[in-house]
Amino acid sequence: MANTRPREAQYNGEEGVVKLYLRGRPLNLYVPTPLRETYSPTGPSPAPPAKLKLEWVYGYRGRDCRNNVYQLPTGEIVYFVAAVVVLYNVEEQMQRHYLGHTDDIKCLAVHPNKLIIATGQTAGHDRRDARSWRLNPPTDPLSPEAEEWPHIRVWDSVSLHTLHVLGISDIERSVACLAFSKADGGNLLVAVDEAPDHNMSVWDWSRGERGYKLLETKCSADQVLAVDFSPMDRSTIITCGKNHISFWSYDSGMLAKRTGIFENRERPKYVTSISFTDTGNVISGDSNGNLLIWHRGGNTVDKMVRGAHEGPVFSILVQKDGTIITGGKDGNIVEWDRDLERTGNVMQVPDQYGPPRVVTSGRGSQLVIGTIRNCVLEGTFTFDMRPVMQGHTEELWGLAPHPSHHQFLTAGYDRTCYLWDTMAHTIVWSKDIGEPAQSAAFSNNGDVVIIGTTSGRWLVMDAETREMYSQHQDGNEPIQVLKFSPNGQYLAVGSRDNHIYMYQVSEDNRRYTRMGRCQGHSSFVTHVDWSTDSQFLQSNSGDYELLYWNAGLSRQIVQTSQMRDVEWATSSCTLTFNTLGIWPEGADGTDVNTCTRANNNSVLVTGDDFGKVKVFSNPACFQKARCLEYGGHSSHVTAVSFIHDDSRLISTGGRDTAVMQWAVTSTPTSSSSQH
Repeated sequence: MANTRPREAQYNGEEGVVKLYLRGRPLNLYVPTPLRETYSPTGPSPAPPAKLKLEWVYGYRGRDCRNNVYQLPTGEIVYFVAAVVVLYNVEEQMQRHYLGHTDDIKCLAVHPNKLIIATGQTAGHDRRDARSWRLNPPTDPLSPEAEEWPHIRVWDSVSLHTLHVLGISDIERSVACLAFSKADGGNLLVAVDEAPDHNMSVWDWSRGERGYKLLETKCSADQVLAVDFSPMDRSTIITCGKNHISFWSYDSGMLAKRTGIFENRERPKYVTSISFTDTGNVISGDSNGNLLIWHRGGNTVDKMVRGAHEGPVFSILVQKDGTIITGGKDGNIVEWDRDLERTGNVMQVPDQYGPPRVVTSGRGSQLVIGTIRNCVLEGTFTFDMRPVMQGHTEELWGLAPHPSHHQFLTAGYDRTCYLWDTMAHTIVWSKDIGEPAQSAAFSNNGDVVIIGTTSGRWLVMDAETREMYSQHQDGNEPIQVLKFSPNGQYLAVGSRDNHIYMYQVSEDNRRYTRMGRCQGHSSFVTHVDWSTDSQFLQSNSGDYELLYWNAGLSRQIVQTSQMRDVEWATSSCTLTFNTLGIWPEGADGTDVNTCTRANNNSVLVTGDDFGKVKVFSNPACFQKARCLEYGGHSSHVTAVSFIHDDSRLISTGGRDTAVMQWAVTSTPTSSSSQH
């Protein structure tokens, strides 16, 4: 990091040039002629004329989390993705969202009263090096600064109000697993940290704003996958994970640990799941596919079922009538009676959804299943499963709104493209394109969609039938951006190999003929905009350049002052005069990943490295521009885009794999904004 103090933008009125400094590097931006006389970088910034409300979240985190889907008495399914807890009423097609977290949620527990929920998060973006800041905890546990620390939030699922915030300065890296006590009506909460010793802490969670930590102990040097209180014995806690299952007795502020004894049985590498039978015995599943019942109050095995599943047993559900349902990596969901004899009821989760990570009771005889491929399913042993939520499973960068329908397309490193309907909140279609996708674009009439991949290939596809028309190759690096000209006659293909490839479009957007290559960037191309007359391009690159091009000639325009009054059809370049105000003081040029302008030109929206979506008045050409900011993503926000009528904004998270749909509402001019 540079040691120099951030320099304010400087304006040279004679030349009409404002210098923006990013990490000490100057960038010259030419002020449009009508503003030259009156412009000042520190001029007054208007409040954004619109605000956002999170309307729908597409996605679920099942790939690496467990026990994180529950049915609530309200009829809602509760689960999480990114930094959002989703409460989804499938029957009524309604979602509510708990937005108290600032970073990845890793675990969830429901209180015995089924109303109160606890969720645990990882360290925030500025707090990754946990050990160094444990020494200086924030004084106010409810301050914005405190929210960047790993912590537990206890909240009301009806009102969505935060009741208590626990563990700030106690938890080192992330909350791995959580459970409420059961035998005493839920007075206690146990948490396991992902620190090297996997510290386990027991909380009187309802005492004061921050709860009261009753005790803390080192749990295991190895990974801990689950923790639970016995429903019968108030003082018994079970933990399991790599190389262990442990039985803890809680008495007089002390925890005594006994390790599970497998005797002459094969010792599994992982004990992957635990639950309790209706008589209070512990039942465990392991990485060898076996089920074991452990004596109540002891640490020895009472019964073993070998090969209950082929591969790990991820989930064990004990139902009210004592029957047991298990889900395994083999994709099977199996029903057992209370003596662990098979009842004959088995269902197979279709391969495309991935094996079941968690199985829980739904409404009536329904089961709700969360899968490794980030899907939530509903089904019974007699009726087929149906997906109620599907999501991407790997990093997500490609986003393209349909030019005339309430639809948008996403494309990710999981090699999958989804076309989503913003009104029905459903997938219209999905397509496996065979390799990781980096970018996407619709043709101007919406008939054709183009997908750019990480290998330099780009695919031309019918937007309705998914028929592949053609494939093209430009370099061997990812295709970062695809942009059709406003008149529909050209396509600009921006690559990570520093070049923009120019194509002539013909035959109803089905045929693409290369016209030339724009060479001049000294780093990878990040953003491209067309001029409204389809004659010019502006582009940004990874080393914070802003270059201009004659599109027809594929040639750089070196006299950049000539471009000051060009009208641009879109505003996706993050480094321009109109976006000067989106850069916070001391920002790195990579901190803002994406920006977009509303089709009615009133609003500019950005997505940044810190999980924030920010709304500015357009143009945002004054430093310290006023903005409204919104959380929910827990990773880099990789793309933002308005749908065609500006009624919704779509944002994608990179590693959080979440797609968020925001309702856009206009604000009165007197509305206050936060910075």
